[in-house]
Amino acid sequence: MSGMAHIGLTTLLVRDYDEAIAFYVDAVGFELREDSPREDGGRWVVVAPRGSRETGLLLARPSKPEQQARIGDQTGGRVGLFLNTEDFEGDHRRMTAAGVTFLEEPRHEEYGSVAVFQDLYGNRWDLIQPR
Repeated sequence: MSGMAHIGLTTLLVRDYDEAIAFYVDAVGFELREDSPREDGGRWVVVAPRGSRETGLLLARPSKPEQQARIGDQTGGRVGLFLNTEDFEGDHRRMTAAGVTFLEEPRHEEYGSVAVFQDLYGNRWDLIQPR
């Protein structure tokens, strides 16, 4: 049996640390877990859903032109990130009021309630409440 229990962090390329922190904390409702300077002049910035213990997002500024070109399109236009919720309607309403752009009306599928939203750069997410 492997000792790997979960994915700890997923990197998300961002233009600016502070604007990304503001979006994920103020609009999406995440918490800022860490914001530490690095020797190379960058920062180690981690945000995560409030109360989660395992997975977070490492917000990273690009260090190469190829990475810069990927901001907002890390998955080729597909939904690449899935945010599970226990209160779909409440979170959808709160996020909409905070200016998050939903690309569709909420759907109630066999597997749960879902709506696609985009972050401030255009990355697509599912807000989903599994059944």
